[in-house]
Amino acid sequence: MDKQYRHLSVEERALIMIEASNGESLRAIGRTLGRNVSTVSREIKRAHPGNVESALEPAAYDVTAASAAYRERRKRCGRRCKLATGTALYQKVYDRLVYLSWSPQQIAARLRRMHPDDPTNWISHETIYAAIYPHPRGALKQGMVDALRQAKPARGQRRTTLAKGQTIPEALRIVHRPEEIEQRLLPGHWEGDFIKGSFNRSAVGTVVERKTRFVILCRMDGCTAPDALEGFSRQMKRLPAFLRESFTYDRGSEMACHEALAKRLKLHIWFCDPYAPWQRGSNENTNGLLRQFLPKGNDLSEVTQTQLNDIARLLNGRPRKTLDWKTPDEAMAEEIAAFSKRVALDS
Repeated sequence: MDKQYRHLSVEERALIMIEASNGESLRAIGRTLGRNVSTVSREIKRAHPGNVESALEPAAYDVTAASAAYRERRKRCGRRCKLATGTALYQKVYDRLVYLSWSPQQIAARLRRMHPDDPTNWISHETIYAAIYPHPRGALKQGMVDALRQAKPARGQRRTTLAKGQTIPEALRIVHRPEEIEQRLLPGHWEGDFIKGSFNRSAVGTVVERKTRFVILCRMDGCTAPDALEGFSRQMKRLPAFLRESFTYDRGSEMACHEALAKRLKLHIWFCDPYAPWQRGSNENTNGLLRQFLPKGNDLSEVTQTQLNDIARLLNGRPRKTLDWKTPDEAMAEEIAAFSKRVALDS
């Protein structure tokens, strides 16, 4: 006999019906099937409640009715899907994934934060992924794969790129950057980069605040150093002065006008080491998220500043794990409120 239990098949039920009609005993039927006598007994009891011996009379066990009853029992087995279509929880997950472009982990954490005392509104991010990936015809499948980061139908490895090299003054190397910037103790310290469009002929400037992960996107008229100077200056000048302390960049040639940029914005500029994108980790992560909205191969010169502001608003409205599931908007608002309070106390 098999050591591992398996359900009776239609063929085995048919054999039970034939052998029972021939007057065979339960043990004889079990030996023929290679099953324990208890398995045969339970099967007949389910189809014929009452005296088991009377169930062995000809035509007492019907394979069609027994198979139909088995299928009905199976429908009641297993855990019920928590993300059933039409439920309030399903709608919350769907809206945040499709319309707000949140990740499953952000959705799960935010729902728990919104409903701390109501477990019916809690869900694991793995449950959301499981509803999307393994079941091609699942309730969440259609329209949701495209809403995932990078629109991949399956989880894949991240692709990393190397930073460009450029000769910079020794005093501006990141190794000399103050420790409080590294520790993210105070706001106002930013990381910047370019994301390039098709054939590297267009670009968008990306700027991320290190402490709050607040994102600013800058439209560029081109990919040259003067374009970077004008694009970064135009958007970052809108920030309060206390939020313009430093700017960390890679060694791309677009930062050749870094002295003019530092003078315009009244901040310090630091440069990463060659081939060390992790030294601008927040910005690298943001660039990956932006490809959901600005795919590679697109002409970024056609994207307006208004559209970039809308994308930045979506990113800044997403809860972040590193911020204890607050949004960058909320974290930045707290920093501005704390600064205003300090100014009021000093005056």
